[in-house]
Amino acid sequence: MNRIYCHSSCVNGEVITVVDRGQTHHMKVLRLEAGEKVVVFDERGTEYDCVLTELAPGNAVLAVKDTRPAPRANVPAITVAVAIPKKSKIDDIVEKLTQLGCDRVVPLITERVIVRADERDLVIRHQRWEKIAFSASQQSQRNTVCAVDLPVTFEAFIARARGFDLKLIPTLEGERKNFRDVLEQVSPKDVVVLIGPEGDFTPGETAAAADAGFIPVSFGKNVLRVETACLYAASALVYRFR
Repeated sequence: MNRIYCHSSCVNGEVITVVDRGQTHHMKVLRLEAGEKVVVFDERGTEYDCVLTELAPGNAVLAVKDTRPAPRANVPAITVAVAIPKKSKIDDIVEKLTQLGCDRVVPLITERVIVRADERDLVIRHQRWEKIAFSASQQSQRNTVCAVDLPVTFEAFIARARGFDLKLIPTLEGERKNFRDVLEQVSPKDVVVLIGPEGDFTPGETAAAADAGFIPVSFGKNVLRVETACLYAASALVYRFR
């Protein structure tokens, strides 16, 4: 069944009014017509079984037939903070991490990140990443939308990451624990993994992360590209905890 997103503020009792032009255009593309059944979900993960009663550009009205509150999941929230790679690879990373079920993606600016942009450009790119995450959430039939943060420096992120229950930093050098062994020994409320740029984090960054409570881990003998490392880490976390 087709799925449509709306903000919870659009729900009024047994009627949902969608005024987002992107979503009404999406409904047009799907060739939806009055009388068809649609599943609507909001930012809280609540799902609504609906029947479409009216569809016009920028406005759709649906009658709610059943409501399912978001399930209370006893699973850790997964955040992947990744150094921004060259070209548009971050677009694919956001899309794939969303499909895998990650809850948040944080683009990182590290010492070895080559991509440099002014604040306006980063805001524009962030808006594109949010759209990608939204589309991927909808396509993969998630009942929540993966959040994408504005780009942040490495130092600023680890300073605000104190609240995470499990914090991991895969790295190629120094004393490290086996990634699999660490996951098998814990049952965290939430987890964050840092993915470094091509060439890895600098020794200073790795040391700063360790001082902030991040556990250095190894992904094995093979050296992975940024996008591969993201998918490897996320897949392992989803498999272990979900």
